[in-house]
Amino acid sequence: MKEGTREQVRRACAEFVSAAAALYGVRAPEVRALAARPLRVRDGGWQTELFGDYSIGNVLIRIWTRTAVRNQVTSFGTFLSTLCHEFCHHLDCQKLGFTRSPHTLGFYERAAMLYHHARGTPVKRLFWIEMPGSRWRIDWRRTNAVQNTADQILRFSARSYSGK
Repeated sequence: MKEGTREQVRRACAEFVSAAAALYGVRAPEVRALAARPLRVRDGGWQTELFGDYSIGNVLIRIWTRTAVRNQVTSFGTFLSTLCHEFCHHLDCQKLGFTRSPHTLGFYERAAMLYHHARGTPVKRLFWIEMPGSRWRIDWRRTNAVQNTADQILRFSARSYSGK
């Protein structure tokens, strides 16, 4: 990502979504890799960055390669997570026949499974916090705390077996 052009990144993304689409038996969406993320400033002074989006009508994933404020290259993990997320919107519409793709618990679970499968990393158990309006978000503090504990146990076990 740091050394490639946006076109090289776009081609790599297109290869990934083509392979994923073939796996799920759907047509691959078009992918566009764009420069710096759009920054949205809201009343009260808070800001959000758009990492990626999916257009149901155009069957198009747009993904941004740089941060909004500092214009730094997006980390690989964040970038791949966003690509998996947007591809899961595509799956909701193409495979499951949804006319819209809401951010449900199941949606986030599917996106996490695809991400960890793509990276070859262990799947984390996700913990959730209910938000107003029957919305949910991932409780990253609790999710990562459990993962860290599991990592610590594995490291301890490895040291025990090695005699260190």
